[in-house]
Amino acid sequence: MRGRGAALLIGMRAGERRAEAAQDQQQQQQAAQQQAYEQGKQEAQQPKPAAAPAAGGTDVTAQLANLNQMHQSGALTDEEYAAAKKKLLG
Repeated sequence: MRGRGAALLIGMRAGERRAEAAQDQQQQQQAAQQQAYEQGKQEAQQPKPAAAPAAGGTDVTAQLANLNQMHQSGALTDEEYAAAKKKLLG
């Protein structure tokens, strides 16, 4: 009987160590996920570099469309829209 008790105790301790190792691994994965989340959050808050003007004036067309959309949504007054359009077109 003594041998079975000792084997049982050894098996229980080995199981506990495996459970602790699995828990440690899970905590490390969670920490890595949290770090990646925070890094992505910081990158999302950083301003994006301005796009280079495309050949053929398509950038001006896109900017005019953007100005028009802002004007229609009420983000720009008539005066602001006219001034921005004049500046864009030269």
